[in-house]
Amino acid sequence: MHAPLRIALVGTGFLARTRARCWKRVHGGTVEVVVAARDPHKAVAFATEHGLHGGVAIDAVFADPRIALVDLCVPNVAHRPLAEGAAAAKKHVLCTKPLAAFHGQGLPADADAAAFAAVPRAKMLQAAVGEAQAMVDACARAGVKLFYGENWIFAPSLQKAAALSASSRGAILEMRGHESHSGSHSPYAKQWRHAGGGALLRLGAHPIGAMLWLKREEGLRRRGRPFKVVAVSGEVADLTTAAAGVACDVATGWNGVENWGACVLHFDDGSRGLAWGSDNLLGGMQSQLTVLASDHRLECSLSPNDAVAAYAVRDGAFAGQYLQEKLAGQAGWSSAMVDEDWTSGHQQLVQAVADAVRSGAPFAADGELGVDVVRVVYSAYVAATEGRRVVLPAAER
Repeated sequence: MHAPLRIALVGTGFLARTRARCWKRVHGGTVEVVVAARDPHKAVAFATEHGLHGGVAIDAVFADPRIALVDLCVPNVAHRPLAEGAAAAKKHVLCTKPLAAFHGQGLPADADAAAFAAVPRAKMLQAAVGEAQAMVDACARAGVKLFYGENWIFAPSLQKAAALSASSRGAILEMRGHESHSGSHSPYAKQWRHAGGGALLRLGAHPIGAMLWLKREEGLRRRGRPFKVVAVSGEVADLTTAAAGVACDVATGWNGVENWGACVLHFDDGSRGLAWGSDNLLGGMQSQLTVLASDHRLECSLSPNDAVAAYAVRDGAFAGQYLQEKLAGQAGWSSAMVDEDWTSGHQQLVQAVADAVRSGAPFAADGELGVDVVRVVYSAYVAATEGRRVVLPAAER
């Protein structure tokens, strides 16, 4: 009988709650999840709430030889040190998106929004990519795997789209994708120091990662190496400034980061991708990707979808029932998500990680993909600030 796969879930926030649900449903063997956090008391409370093993300090995770994988559900600023610590302890790492970010490297600890605004975006690009690559290198040196936690790639709609595209004789010409909702109300998401960017990084990273993966797979099929991004264009803004003095039900108070961002990905085969993230969408979450190819078209809806359409005369009619992320109420028509962890790809992501750790099964989203996503996003920031298309150095393609 195989020994249990022991996982350390680091963090107690929104993503950690998603992961807690998903790890409990992994099949193929026993999985034991230990919750770790900077504050062990929070870890204990979280573990008790979710029926997991008692919380521990992060240092204890690194010292425990039974733990095979560290699942990082922590702010961007903590990704690199925790990933390097886990790698040094010979533990595999699952890190959520983005792999790394600019969180004030080289700035004083009390730097305000104005100080971040003064940092050249090219410097941010260099720092963020450097941190992401350092994580990849640390895991490679230690002989452990770095799993990039991009759930879109594992979503059933994306997996089916990829299979359909691979079975065709055509080429992907254009991709359009976005993730949008009414905005984070966490103060941490509204500051460069904690978030490393705004909507393009928090939300746009999802369609960007999916597009890079689809073109990687297509390139490997057609020419034996991935199709890569060679240039990036971008625009960012805080669109809530246009709502001054009027009713505004989307999140406001963005402190130097954008609440809307878009970028165009220029691939080396001549194809294009248009990706954006927006905090200006009321009525729930939208996560969608369109693929326009030379002989087919694909429409992927991660959220919402029409498996169940619900109508209620008044708010609270479906007492105690969850409908959809970021949905403000239950009145009127809404999309009642059957299993958001499944449609978003989170469940399949952790299953694929478990399979890879247990048996060496292939995993679609490696650390290099995470580095590429960081490079694209921060190149878009450079493009938006400098008003030009940013050409990626040949060595980084």
